[in-house]
Amino acid sequence: MRPTGSPEELERRRLRALALLDEGLLPSEVARRVGVDRRSVRRWKAAARKHGEAAVRARAAPGRPQKLKAHQKRRLEALLLKGPLATGFDTDLWTCPRVTELIKERFGISYHVDHVGRLLHDLGWSPQKPARRALERDEREIRRWVREDWPRVKTPGAAARRSSS
Repeated sequence: MRPTGSPEELERRRLRALALLDEGLLPSEVARRVGVDRRSVRRWKAAARKHGEAAVRARAAPGRPQKLKAHQKRRLEALLLKGPLATGFDTDLWTCPRVTELIKERFGISYHVDHVGRLLHDLGWSPQKPARRALERDEREIRRWVREDWPRVKTPGAAARRSSS
């Protein structure tokens, strides 16, 4: 599993480990100090010995560059927070097809609907199902019913047992 932290933070940890090794500490002690497994320290030491310090430096992540830049993602999130109604949709519910349409309209970038879910997850959004509630719902009456009537309904024999005691 990939460790947490930015590539720069991970690089600093590896370089610190190499510096501690140069000071004469054992790999197990270095591992404890930098918070990694001793095998990682040994792997970094071997890589540095073979290819120099460049072997433990951070490298660019492989893969296709993201379509939306960081500032565009911030703008997208601001639009999402305003809600679908504010951006011209009929109902107050975000769907992946709607977000795809919004991205195409506002940023001129095409996303496949199946990938928008990943983009939203990266922004910290999660799938939600709206709670359906009647417009006529009376919260005060519901609380009263739960407090007074529900205990009686929940255990039908409880009221009879209490009166006979």
